[in-house]
Amino acid sequence: MTRFIKSKTMVFPREIIVGHKTTAQIGELCDRIGRGHNVLIVEDKRTKKLSGDDIRKTLTKSNYTVKEKLVSAPTVNEVNDVIKFAKKSDIELLLGVGGGSVIDITKLAAFDLNKPFISVPTCASHDGIASPRAALKHRKGSISKTAVSPLAILADTCVIYKAPYRMLSSGCADVISNISAVMDWELAHRLKNEEFSSHAAVLAKTAAELLIDHADEIRPDTEESAWLAVKAMIVSGVAMSVAGNTRPASGSEHMFSHMLDHLGPGIMLKGRQRKQPLHGEQCGVGAIMMTYLHGGNWEEIQNALKKIGAPTTSEELGISKKKIVEALVRAQEIRPERYTILGEQGLTEEAAWKLARTTGVI
Repeated sequence: MTRFIKSKTMVFPREIIVGHKTTAQIGELCDRIGRGHNVLIVEDKRTKKLSGDDIRKTLTKSNYTVKEKLVSAPTVNEVNDVIKFAKKSDIELLLGVGGGSVIDITKLAAFDLNKPFISVPTCASHDGIASPRAALKHRKGSISKTAVSPLAILADTCVIYKAPYRMLSSGCADVISNISAVMDWELAHRLKNEEFSSHAAVLAKTAAELLIDHADEIRPDTEESAWLAVKAMIVSGVAMSVAGNTRPASGSEHMFSHMLDHLGPGIMLKGRQRKQPLHGEQCGVGAIMMTYLHGGNWEEIQNALKKIGAPTTSEELGISKKKIVEALVRAQEIRPERYTILGEQGLTEEAAWKLARTTGVI
């Protein structure tokens, strides 16, 4: 008999606090996890005012020694700056206070330092608030890197719902795109015998379905919307921890999004540059098309995104039709080792035009 030697490590948040004015609980949370009293708050200028200053005051009153590090874009240089600062200050615990970029920088620094970190989102723009992966920007778009799951998550819905609603709707679109990601994963399991976790897949789909089922309730200026969105994003992040990779929440729709980033900014409109589409917005549009290719209920995804207020067309994204098609044709270049509905060769230009037109994206 062959000896069983398979092993797997799964790291999850020890404690998750989500709700109204939970920022005040940061001192008690740090006490409970007991990882030292030298704390570094990683933040940007905006999130310092939103939550960072309050957290610093609360922790200082609770006898913590608190340092602060301002960051901006999620780049290798920013991560290295945080690592150097933390080492010089003998930091024992990091707090990522901000949006996806700030939290990604924090989790990568924590991973390199082998120190725990607490995720304190000030907006809900994607499921990175709970996942063990991080995105870094470089000259050709962005890359996904292995990081570490947060030791704890503290999400104050009173802060999050006041962030621009576009960020929340983008985060919801990112989670809804789990539908096509899981379909891709199942396909790779059937055709390529790729390792598959039914538990992780169920978690990812449950998070997406929660938002689809409650799409009518997700709207601007309501704290309840932030509550629903953050819960779904945390479940989605945990699904990736269960899988040990991004498969439950990243498939062909994410390849499409990353290729759009690689191809450059949005189109010009009446002499002015449109706002660069957000990651989740692009993934949502990608999920519509990829779910169609799978023969799934793409219209349900499209309708949910419309209800939430997320883009469903190239015009709403602010991206030209030609660029949408080029991204579809070249999406497979992003992660050629990851098998998806796009196959190993990707789509032809003719098929890409047909797909985008049939689903109403262009």
